[in-house]
Amino acid sequence: MNAADTVDAAAGRGAAADAAADHAAGQWESVIGLEVHVQLKTRSKIFAPSATDYGAPPNTQACGLSIGLPGLLPVMNMEAAKLAVRFGLAVGAQINRRSVFARKHYFYPDLPKGYQISQYEEPIVGAGALEIDTAAGPKTIRITRAHLEEDAGKSLHEDFHGQTGIDLNRAGTPLLEIVSEADLRSAAEAAAYLRKIHALVRYLDISDGNMQEGSFRCDANVSVRRVGDTALGTRTELKNINSFRFVEKAIDYEVRRHIEVRESGDAIVQETRLYDADRDQTRPMRSKEEAHDYRYFPDPDLPAMLLDDDFIDAVRAALPELPDARRRRFESDFGLPADDAAQLTAERAMADYFESVAGADGVDAKTAANWILGDFAAALNRDGVGVEQSPLPPAQMARLLQRLADQTISGKIAKEVFAAAWQGEGGVDAIIDARGLRQVTDHAAIASVVARVVDDHPQQVAQYRAGRHKVLGFLVGKVMQATAGKANPSSVNQILREKLGGAD
Repeated sequence: MNAADTVDAAAGRGAAADAAADHAAGQWESVIGLEVHVQLKTRSKIFAPSATDYGAPPNTQACGLSIGLPGLLPVMNMEAAKLAVRFGLAVGAQINRRSVFARKHYFYPDLPKGYQISQYEEPIVGAGALEIDTAAGPKTIRITRAHLEEDAGKSLHEDFHGQTGIDLNRAGTPLLEIVSEADLRSAAEAAAYLRKIHALVRYLDISDGNMQEGSFRCDANVSVRRVGDTALGTRTELKNINSFRFVEKAIDYEVRRHIEVRESGDAIVQETRLYDADRDQTRPMRSKEEAHDYRYFPDPDLPAMLLDDDFIDAVRAALPELPDARRRRFESDFGLPADDAAQLTAERAMADYFESVAGADGVDAKTAANWILGDFAAALNRDGVGVEQSPLPPAQMARLLQRLADQTISGKIAKEVFAAAWQGEGGVDAIIDARGLRQVTDHAAIASVVARVVDDHPQQVAQYRAGRHKVLGFLVGKVMQATAGKANPSSVNQILREKLGGAD
């Protein structure tokens, strides 16, 4: 058993823990690059007209090109090119007017042609960059390229008892592979970068980013070196991770494993590894291929793809406001704290919802942010729905906040109205009227209830007048209870103080 196997058998114990301590103490530096595979949001495949719908019965969307029938020629889906350019422009990347598709050869059962059509030396998107937030402040991560390729099929093992099933529905689905430089120095930075990419592709509406369905996957290339060294260490590749949390955990484990192997005097084996979430460890999958192993050469069935300025300018003109710019605008135009603005702009649908609510007459932006990040977000999470499926449209959320601002309802009653509207009882005004929830603001009516509460609680009144002013909260609560929460709280406080003999 070599050192690598020892770590696999005893992850997180003994020397691995010591290695992690060394890493934390600054003796080792991790060097990480990510390859992010984004399924593009097209209705048909990248080189064929068959559908890309998720969840169809196995092999019902596998066309002749998908299954490798001879004599069929690929035809480029230019919608995929448009979506790739949209991403490139968003990260300030070079858009290559000429790009070339190549054949990448390898032999798996889910790749009937024996090669994958991809891009290598001349991709559609060249060098760009993305800024992430880290504990030490903003950091720029360089993007090497983003290239188009077709997805492979899927091997199924669970239901075949010693055999493998092949579903080729996914074969030919357009992917954009986004390759970073090895600029990431920790698992936390890698997770932050991955989240930023995920938010961006959803903002741009080029992918649904559904990680459970495989629309957004990540390979991580990991190595370590002594602090101060400039040469890169031998890397391993962690394959097909589809969770932000698992990316962080897998990289953390692999860094610890590398350090222990290096500390023991052994060499890292260059290989592809899988992350086992149940055991929180990585294990070997196969030896890591290099570019020459794939025998890349230009696909003879596909001419070079040429993009003109009109094509690129049209894509640029259709770009939405990007997340970082929108976050800064929310801070400046709405006066929101940086953290609120960042949370609201993390997803485009949430940012759109907030902006619709905060833009309504009589709605305070900070109050809108508090409600949307509080009760609204909690309801979404509880019911497992997205903003788009919310039963409370922005116009009704705005109406709720307007009724709170004009003192038609109190804050407590607003929560009751919100819950009723969320359950589909009707519009905000209709719920307020049907339940008789309009706030009591009439001075004489509140004064009458206050007088009764004061008469019923002589002990608390005496305590207040003796200087124990905290008892005022008890008396306010009794008034609110007597009015079923409808009395205006500020009016109740004012009238009570006047009745009891002055402000505290």
